[in-house]
Amino acid sequence: MRSLLTSKAVRRALRPVAELIDQRIERQVRRAVRDERSATPDVSLEAVQRELQTLRNRQRPLELLFDGTGRGMARMPSATHLNQLIDELAAVTGDRDDAERTAAQAFRLLIALEALGVGRIAGGTMNIVGKLSAVPLLDPPNDDMLEIGTLYGMFGAALIRMMERAGRDPRLTIVDPLAGTQLQPGTTMSDDASGTPVREAAVRTNLSLAGAAGAATRIQQGFSEDPEVRALVSDRSYGVIIVDGDHSAAGVAADLEWAEKIVAPGGIVVLDDFGHPKWPGIKEAFDKHMTTDTRFTFLGSVAHSGYLRASS
Repeated sequence: MRSLLTSKAVRRALRPVAELIDQRIERQVRRAVRDERSATPDVSLEAVQRELQTLRNRQRPLELLFDGTGRGMARMPSATHLNQLIDELAAVTGDRDDAERTAAQAFRLLIALEALGVGRIAGGTMNIVGKLSAVPLLDPPNDDMLEIGTLYGMFGAALIRMMERAGRDPRLTIVDPLAGTQLQPGTTMSDDASGTPVREAAVRTNLSLAGAAGAATRIQQGFSEDPEVRALVSDRSYGVIIVDGDHSAAGVAADLEWAEKIVAPGGIVVLDDFGHPKWPGIKEAFDKHMTTDTRFTFLGSVAHSGYLRASS
């Protein structure tokens, strides 16, 4: 059965659930045809087709839970992608059972927050699930977290929830220009797929979904390379730093230099979109930084996010 949606990417992402639904539809249609023919031997093909169309129409609401409408990317990964993610998580964190459980929880949380929140979470499904899973599994040394680049604050809310599930007491600080749309040097960013402007009110709404810890989040509007912004949030050593702001080589290099100074001993630094072909500057900045007298050890990558741990 062909999907009701026309996007090739969405059809590919939804294929597993669509195939399952198709199987159920086919069984119901065969049963309906058998029952109808038993009662009325000359049942028409038209009647069977109407029944089939009715069953197909029931698929559309399910698709709306997982397709890319209103967020740009579909949220139905294949079994292959899920297994690859779990393998990568296990390699970085050292525990496959915990990786599988945590990834399942993170995926359900992603779907729930995008259903309830304002805007969306930036990134592909496996990338988001990987970050939400890896950070608590890597057991950061303290619960202070810095997110450089947040978009709508929904990822921050999700990370708070995942840390709380691990028995932690997360305290989040966000740095973002909150300029009305997503910003990246050298690119022209169109209106967001969600249709929601990027502003602090939207971020606060989404953080409220994470309860008291979300409401207590510090938000510093501005750019991470701004000395005044840095001074305002460099009042503590962070157990977790998410680098997801300026994706240029210069921007990532500046954020890594700053992270060296403010990450706690044993702290985790996450480089988003690490190794992604669309953003070569991230890997370029990382490679150059790792030739310096750095505190960081590279732990590995999971779904285009790189993980570093700081020494003392």
